[in-house]
Amino acid sequence: MAQYVAERPEIAEKRAEPVVPAAVPAAINPAPLGLCAFALTTFVLGAFYAGLFPAIGVTIIIGLALFYGGIAQLLAGMWEFRVGNTFGGVVFTSYGAFWLAFGYSLQNHLILSPTASAYFLLAWAIFTVMMLLAALRTNVALITTLVVVLLTIVALIIGEFGGGVNWFQIGGWLGIIAAVLAWYTAMAGLLASTKSAFHLPTWPIK
Repeated sequence: MAQYVAERPEIAEKRAEPVVPAAVPAAINPAPLGLCAFALTTFVLGAFYAGLFPAIGVTIIIGLALFYGGIAQLLAGMWEFRVGNTFGGVVFTSYGAFWLAFGYSLQNHLILSPTASAYFLLAWAIFTVMMLLAALRTNVALITTLVVVLLTIVALIIGEFGGGVNWFQIGGWLGIIAAVLAWYTAMAGLLASTKSAFHLPTWPIK
C-alpha cells in the first residue's frame, strides 16, 4: 500500500489536503421554526386554561409539548447556535426543554403538588425576565411577545399558589395572546426570508 501511494503522489497530496468545513449560509434563520413551535403549543395549552375545552382533553397537549414545542424547538435552538445567534439558541433550547419537561410530567402524572408547580413556573418566570432584558435591543414584536409570556406565567403562578380559578383563565387568555404574537413574529421572519409580495414590520430597536 505504501509503495502504491509512493507511485501515485497525487493521491498523497489529496489525502494531505485539509478538510474545510462547509460554511453555513447567512440566509438560514431557524427563529420562525422555534417561534411557531412555541406559539402552537402555547395556544393549545392556553385554550385549556381559558376553559375553551374540558379538562379531560388536556392530554392533547402531551404530543405537542414533546414533539413540536419540545423537540422541534430544541432543534431550532441548536441551529441558532450553529448560525452564531447565542440569544436565539438559549431561548429556543430552554423553552424547548421546558415543553419536554412539561409534556413528560403530564404524561407520567408527576404534577401532584400545586405549590411545587408554582415554584417550577416561578423559576421559568425568572428565566423569562432574563431573556426579556437580553431582548431589549432587538425589536418590538419579540419584546412584546416575551412580556406577554411573562405575564402568562405570572398569572399561572398566582393560580397555583391558590389565587383561584380566575387566574388560570387569565393565564390561559394571556397564553393565547402570546401565541398570536409569537406567530406574528415568526411570520415576519418567514416573509423576510422569501421573495414575498409583502412584509410584516417588527419595529427594530436601534
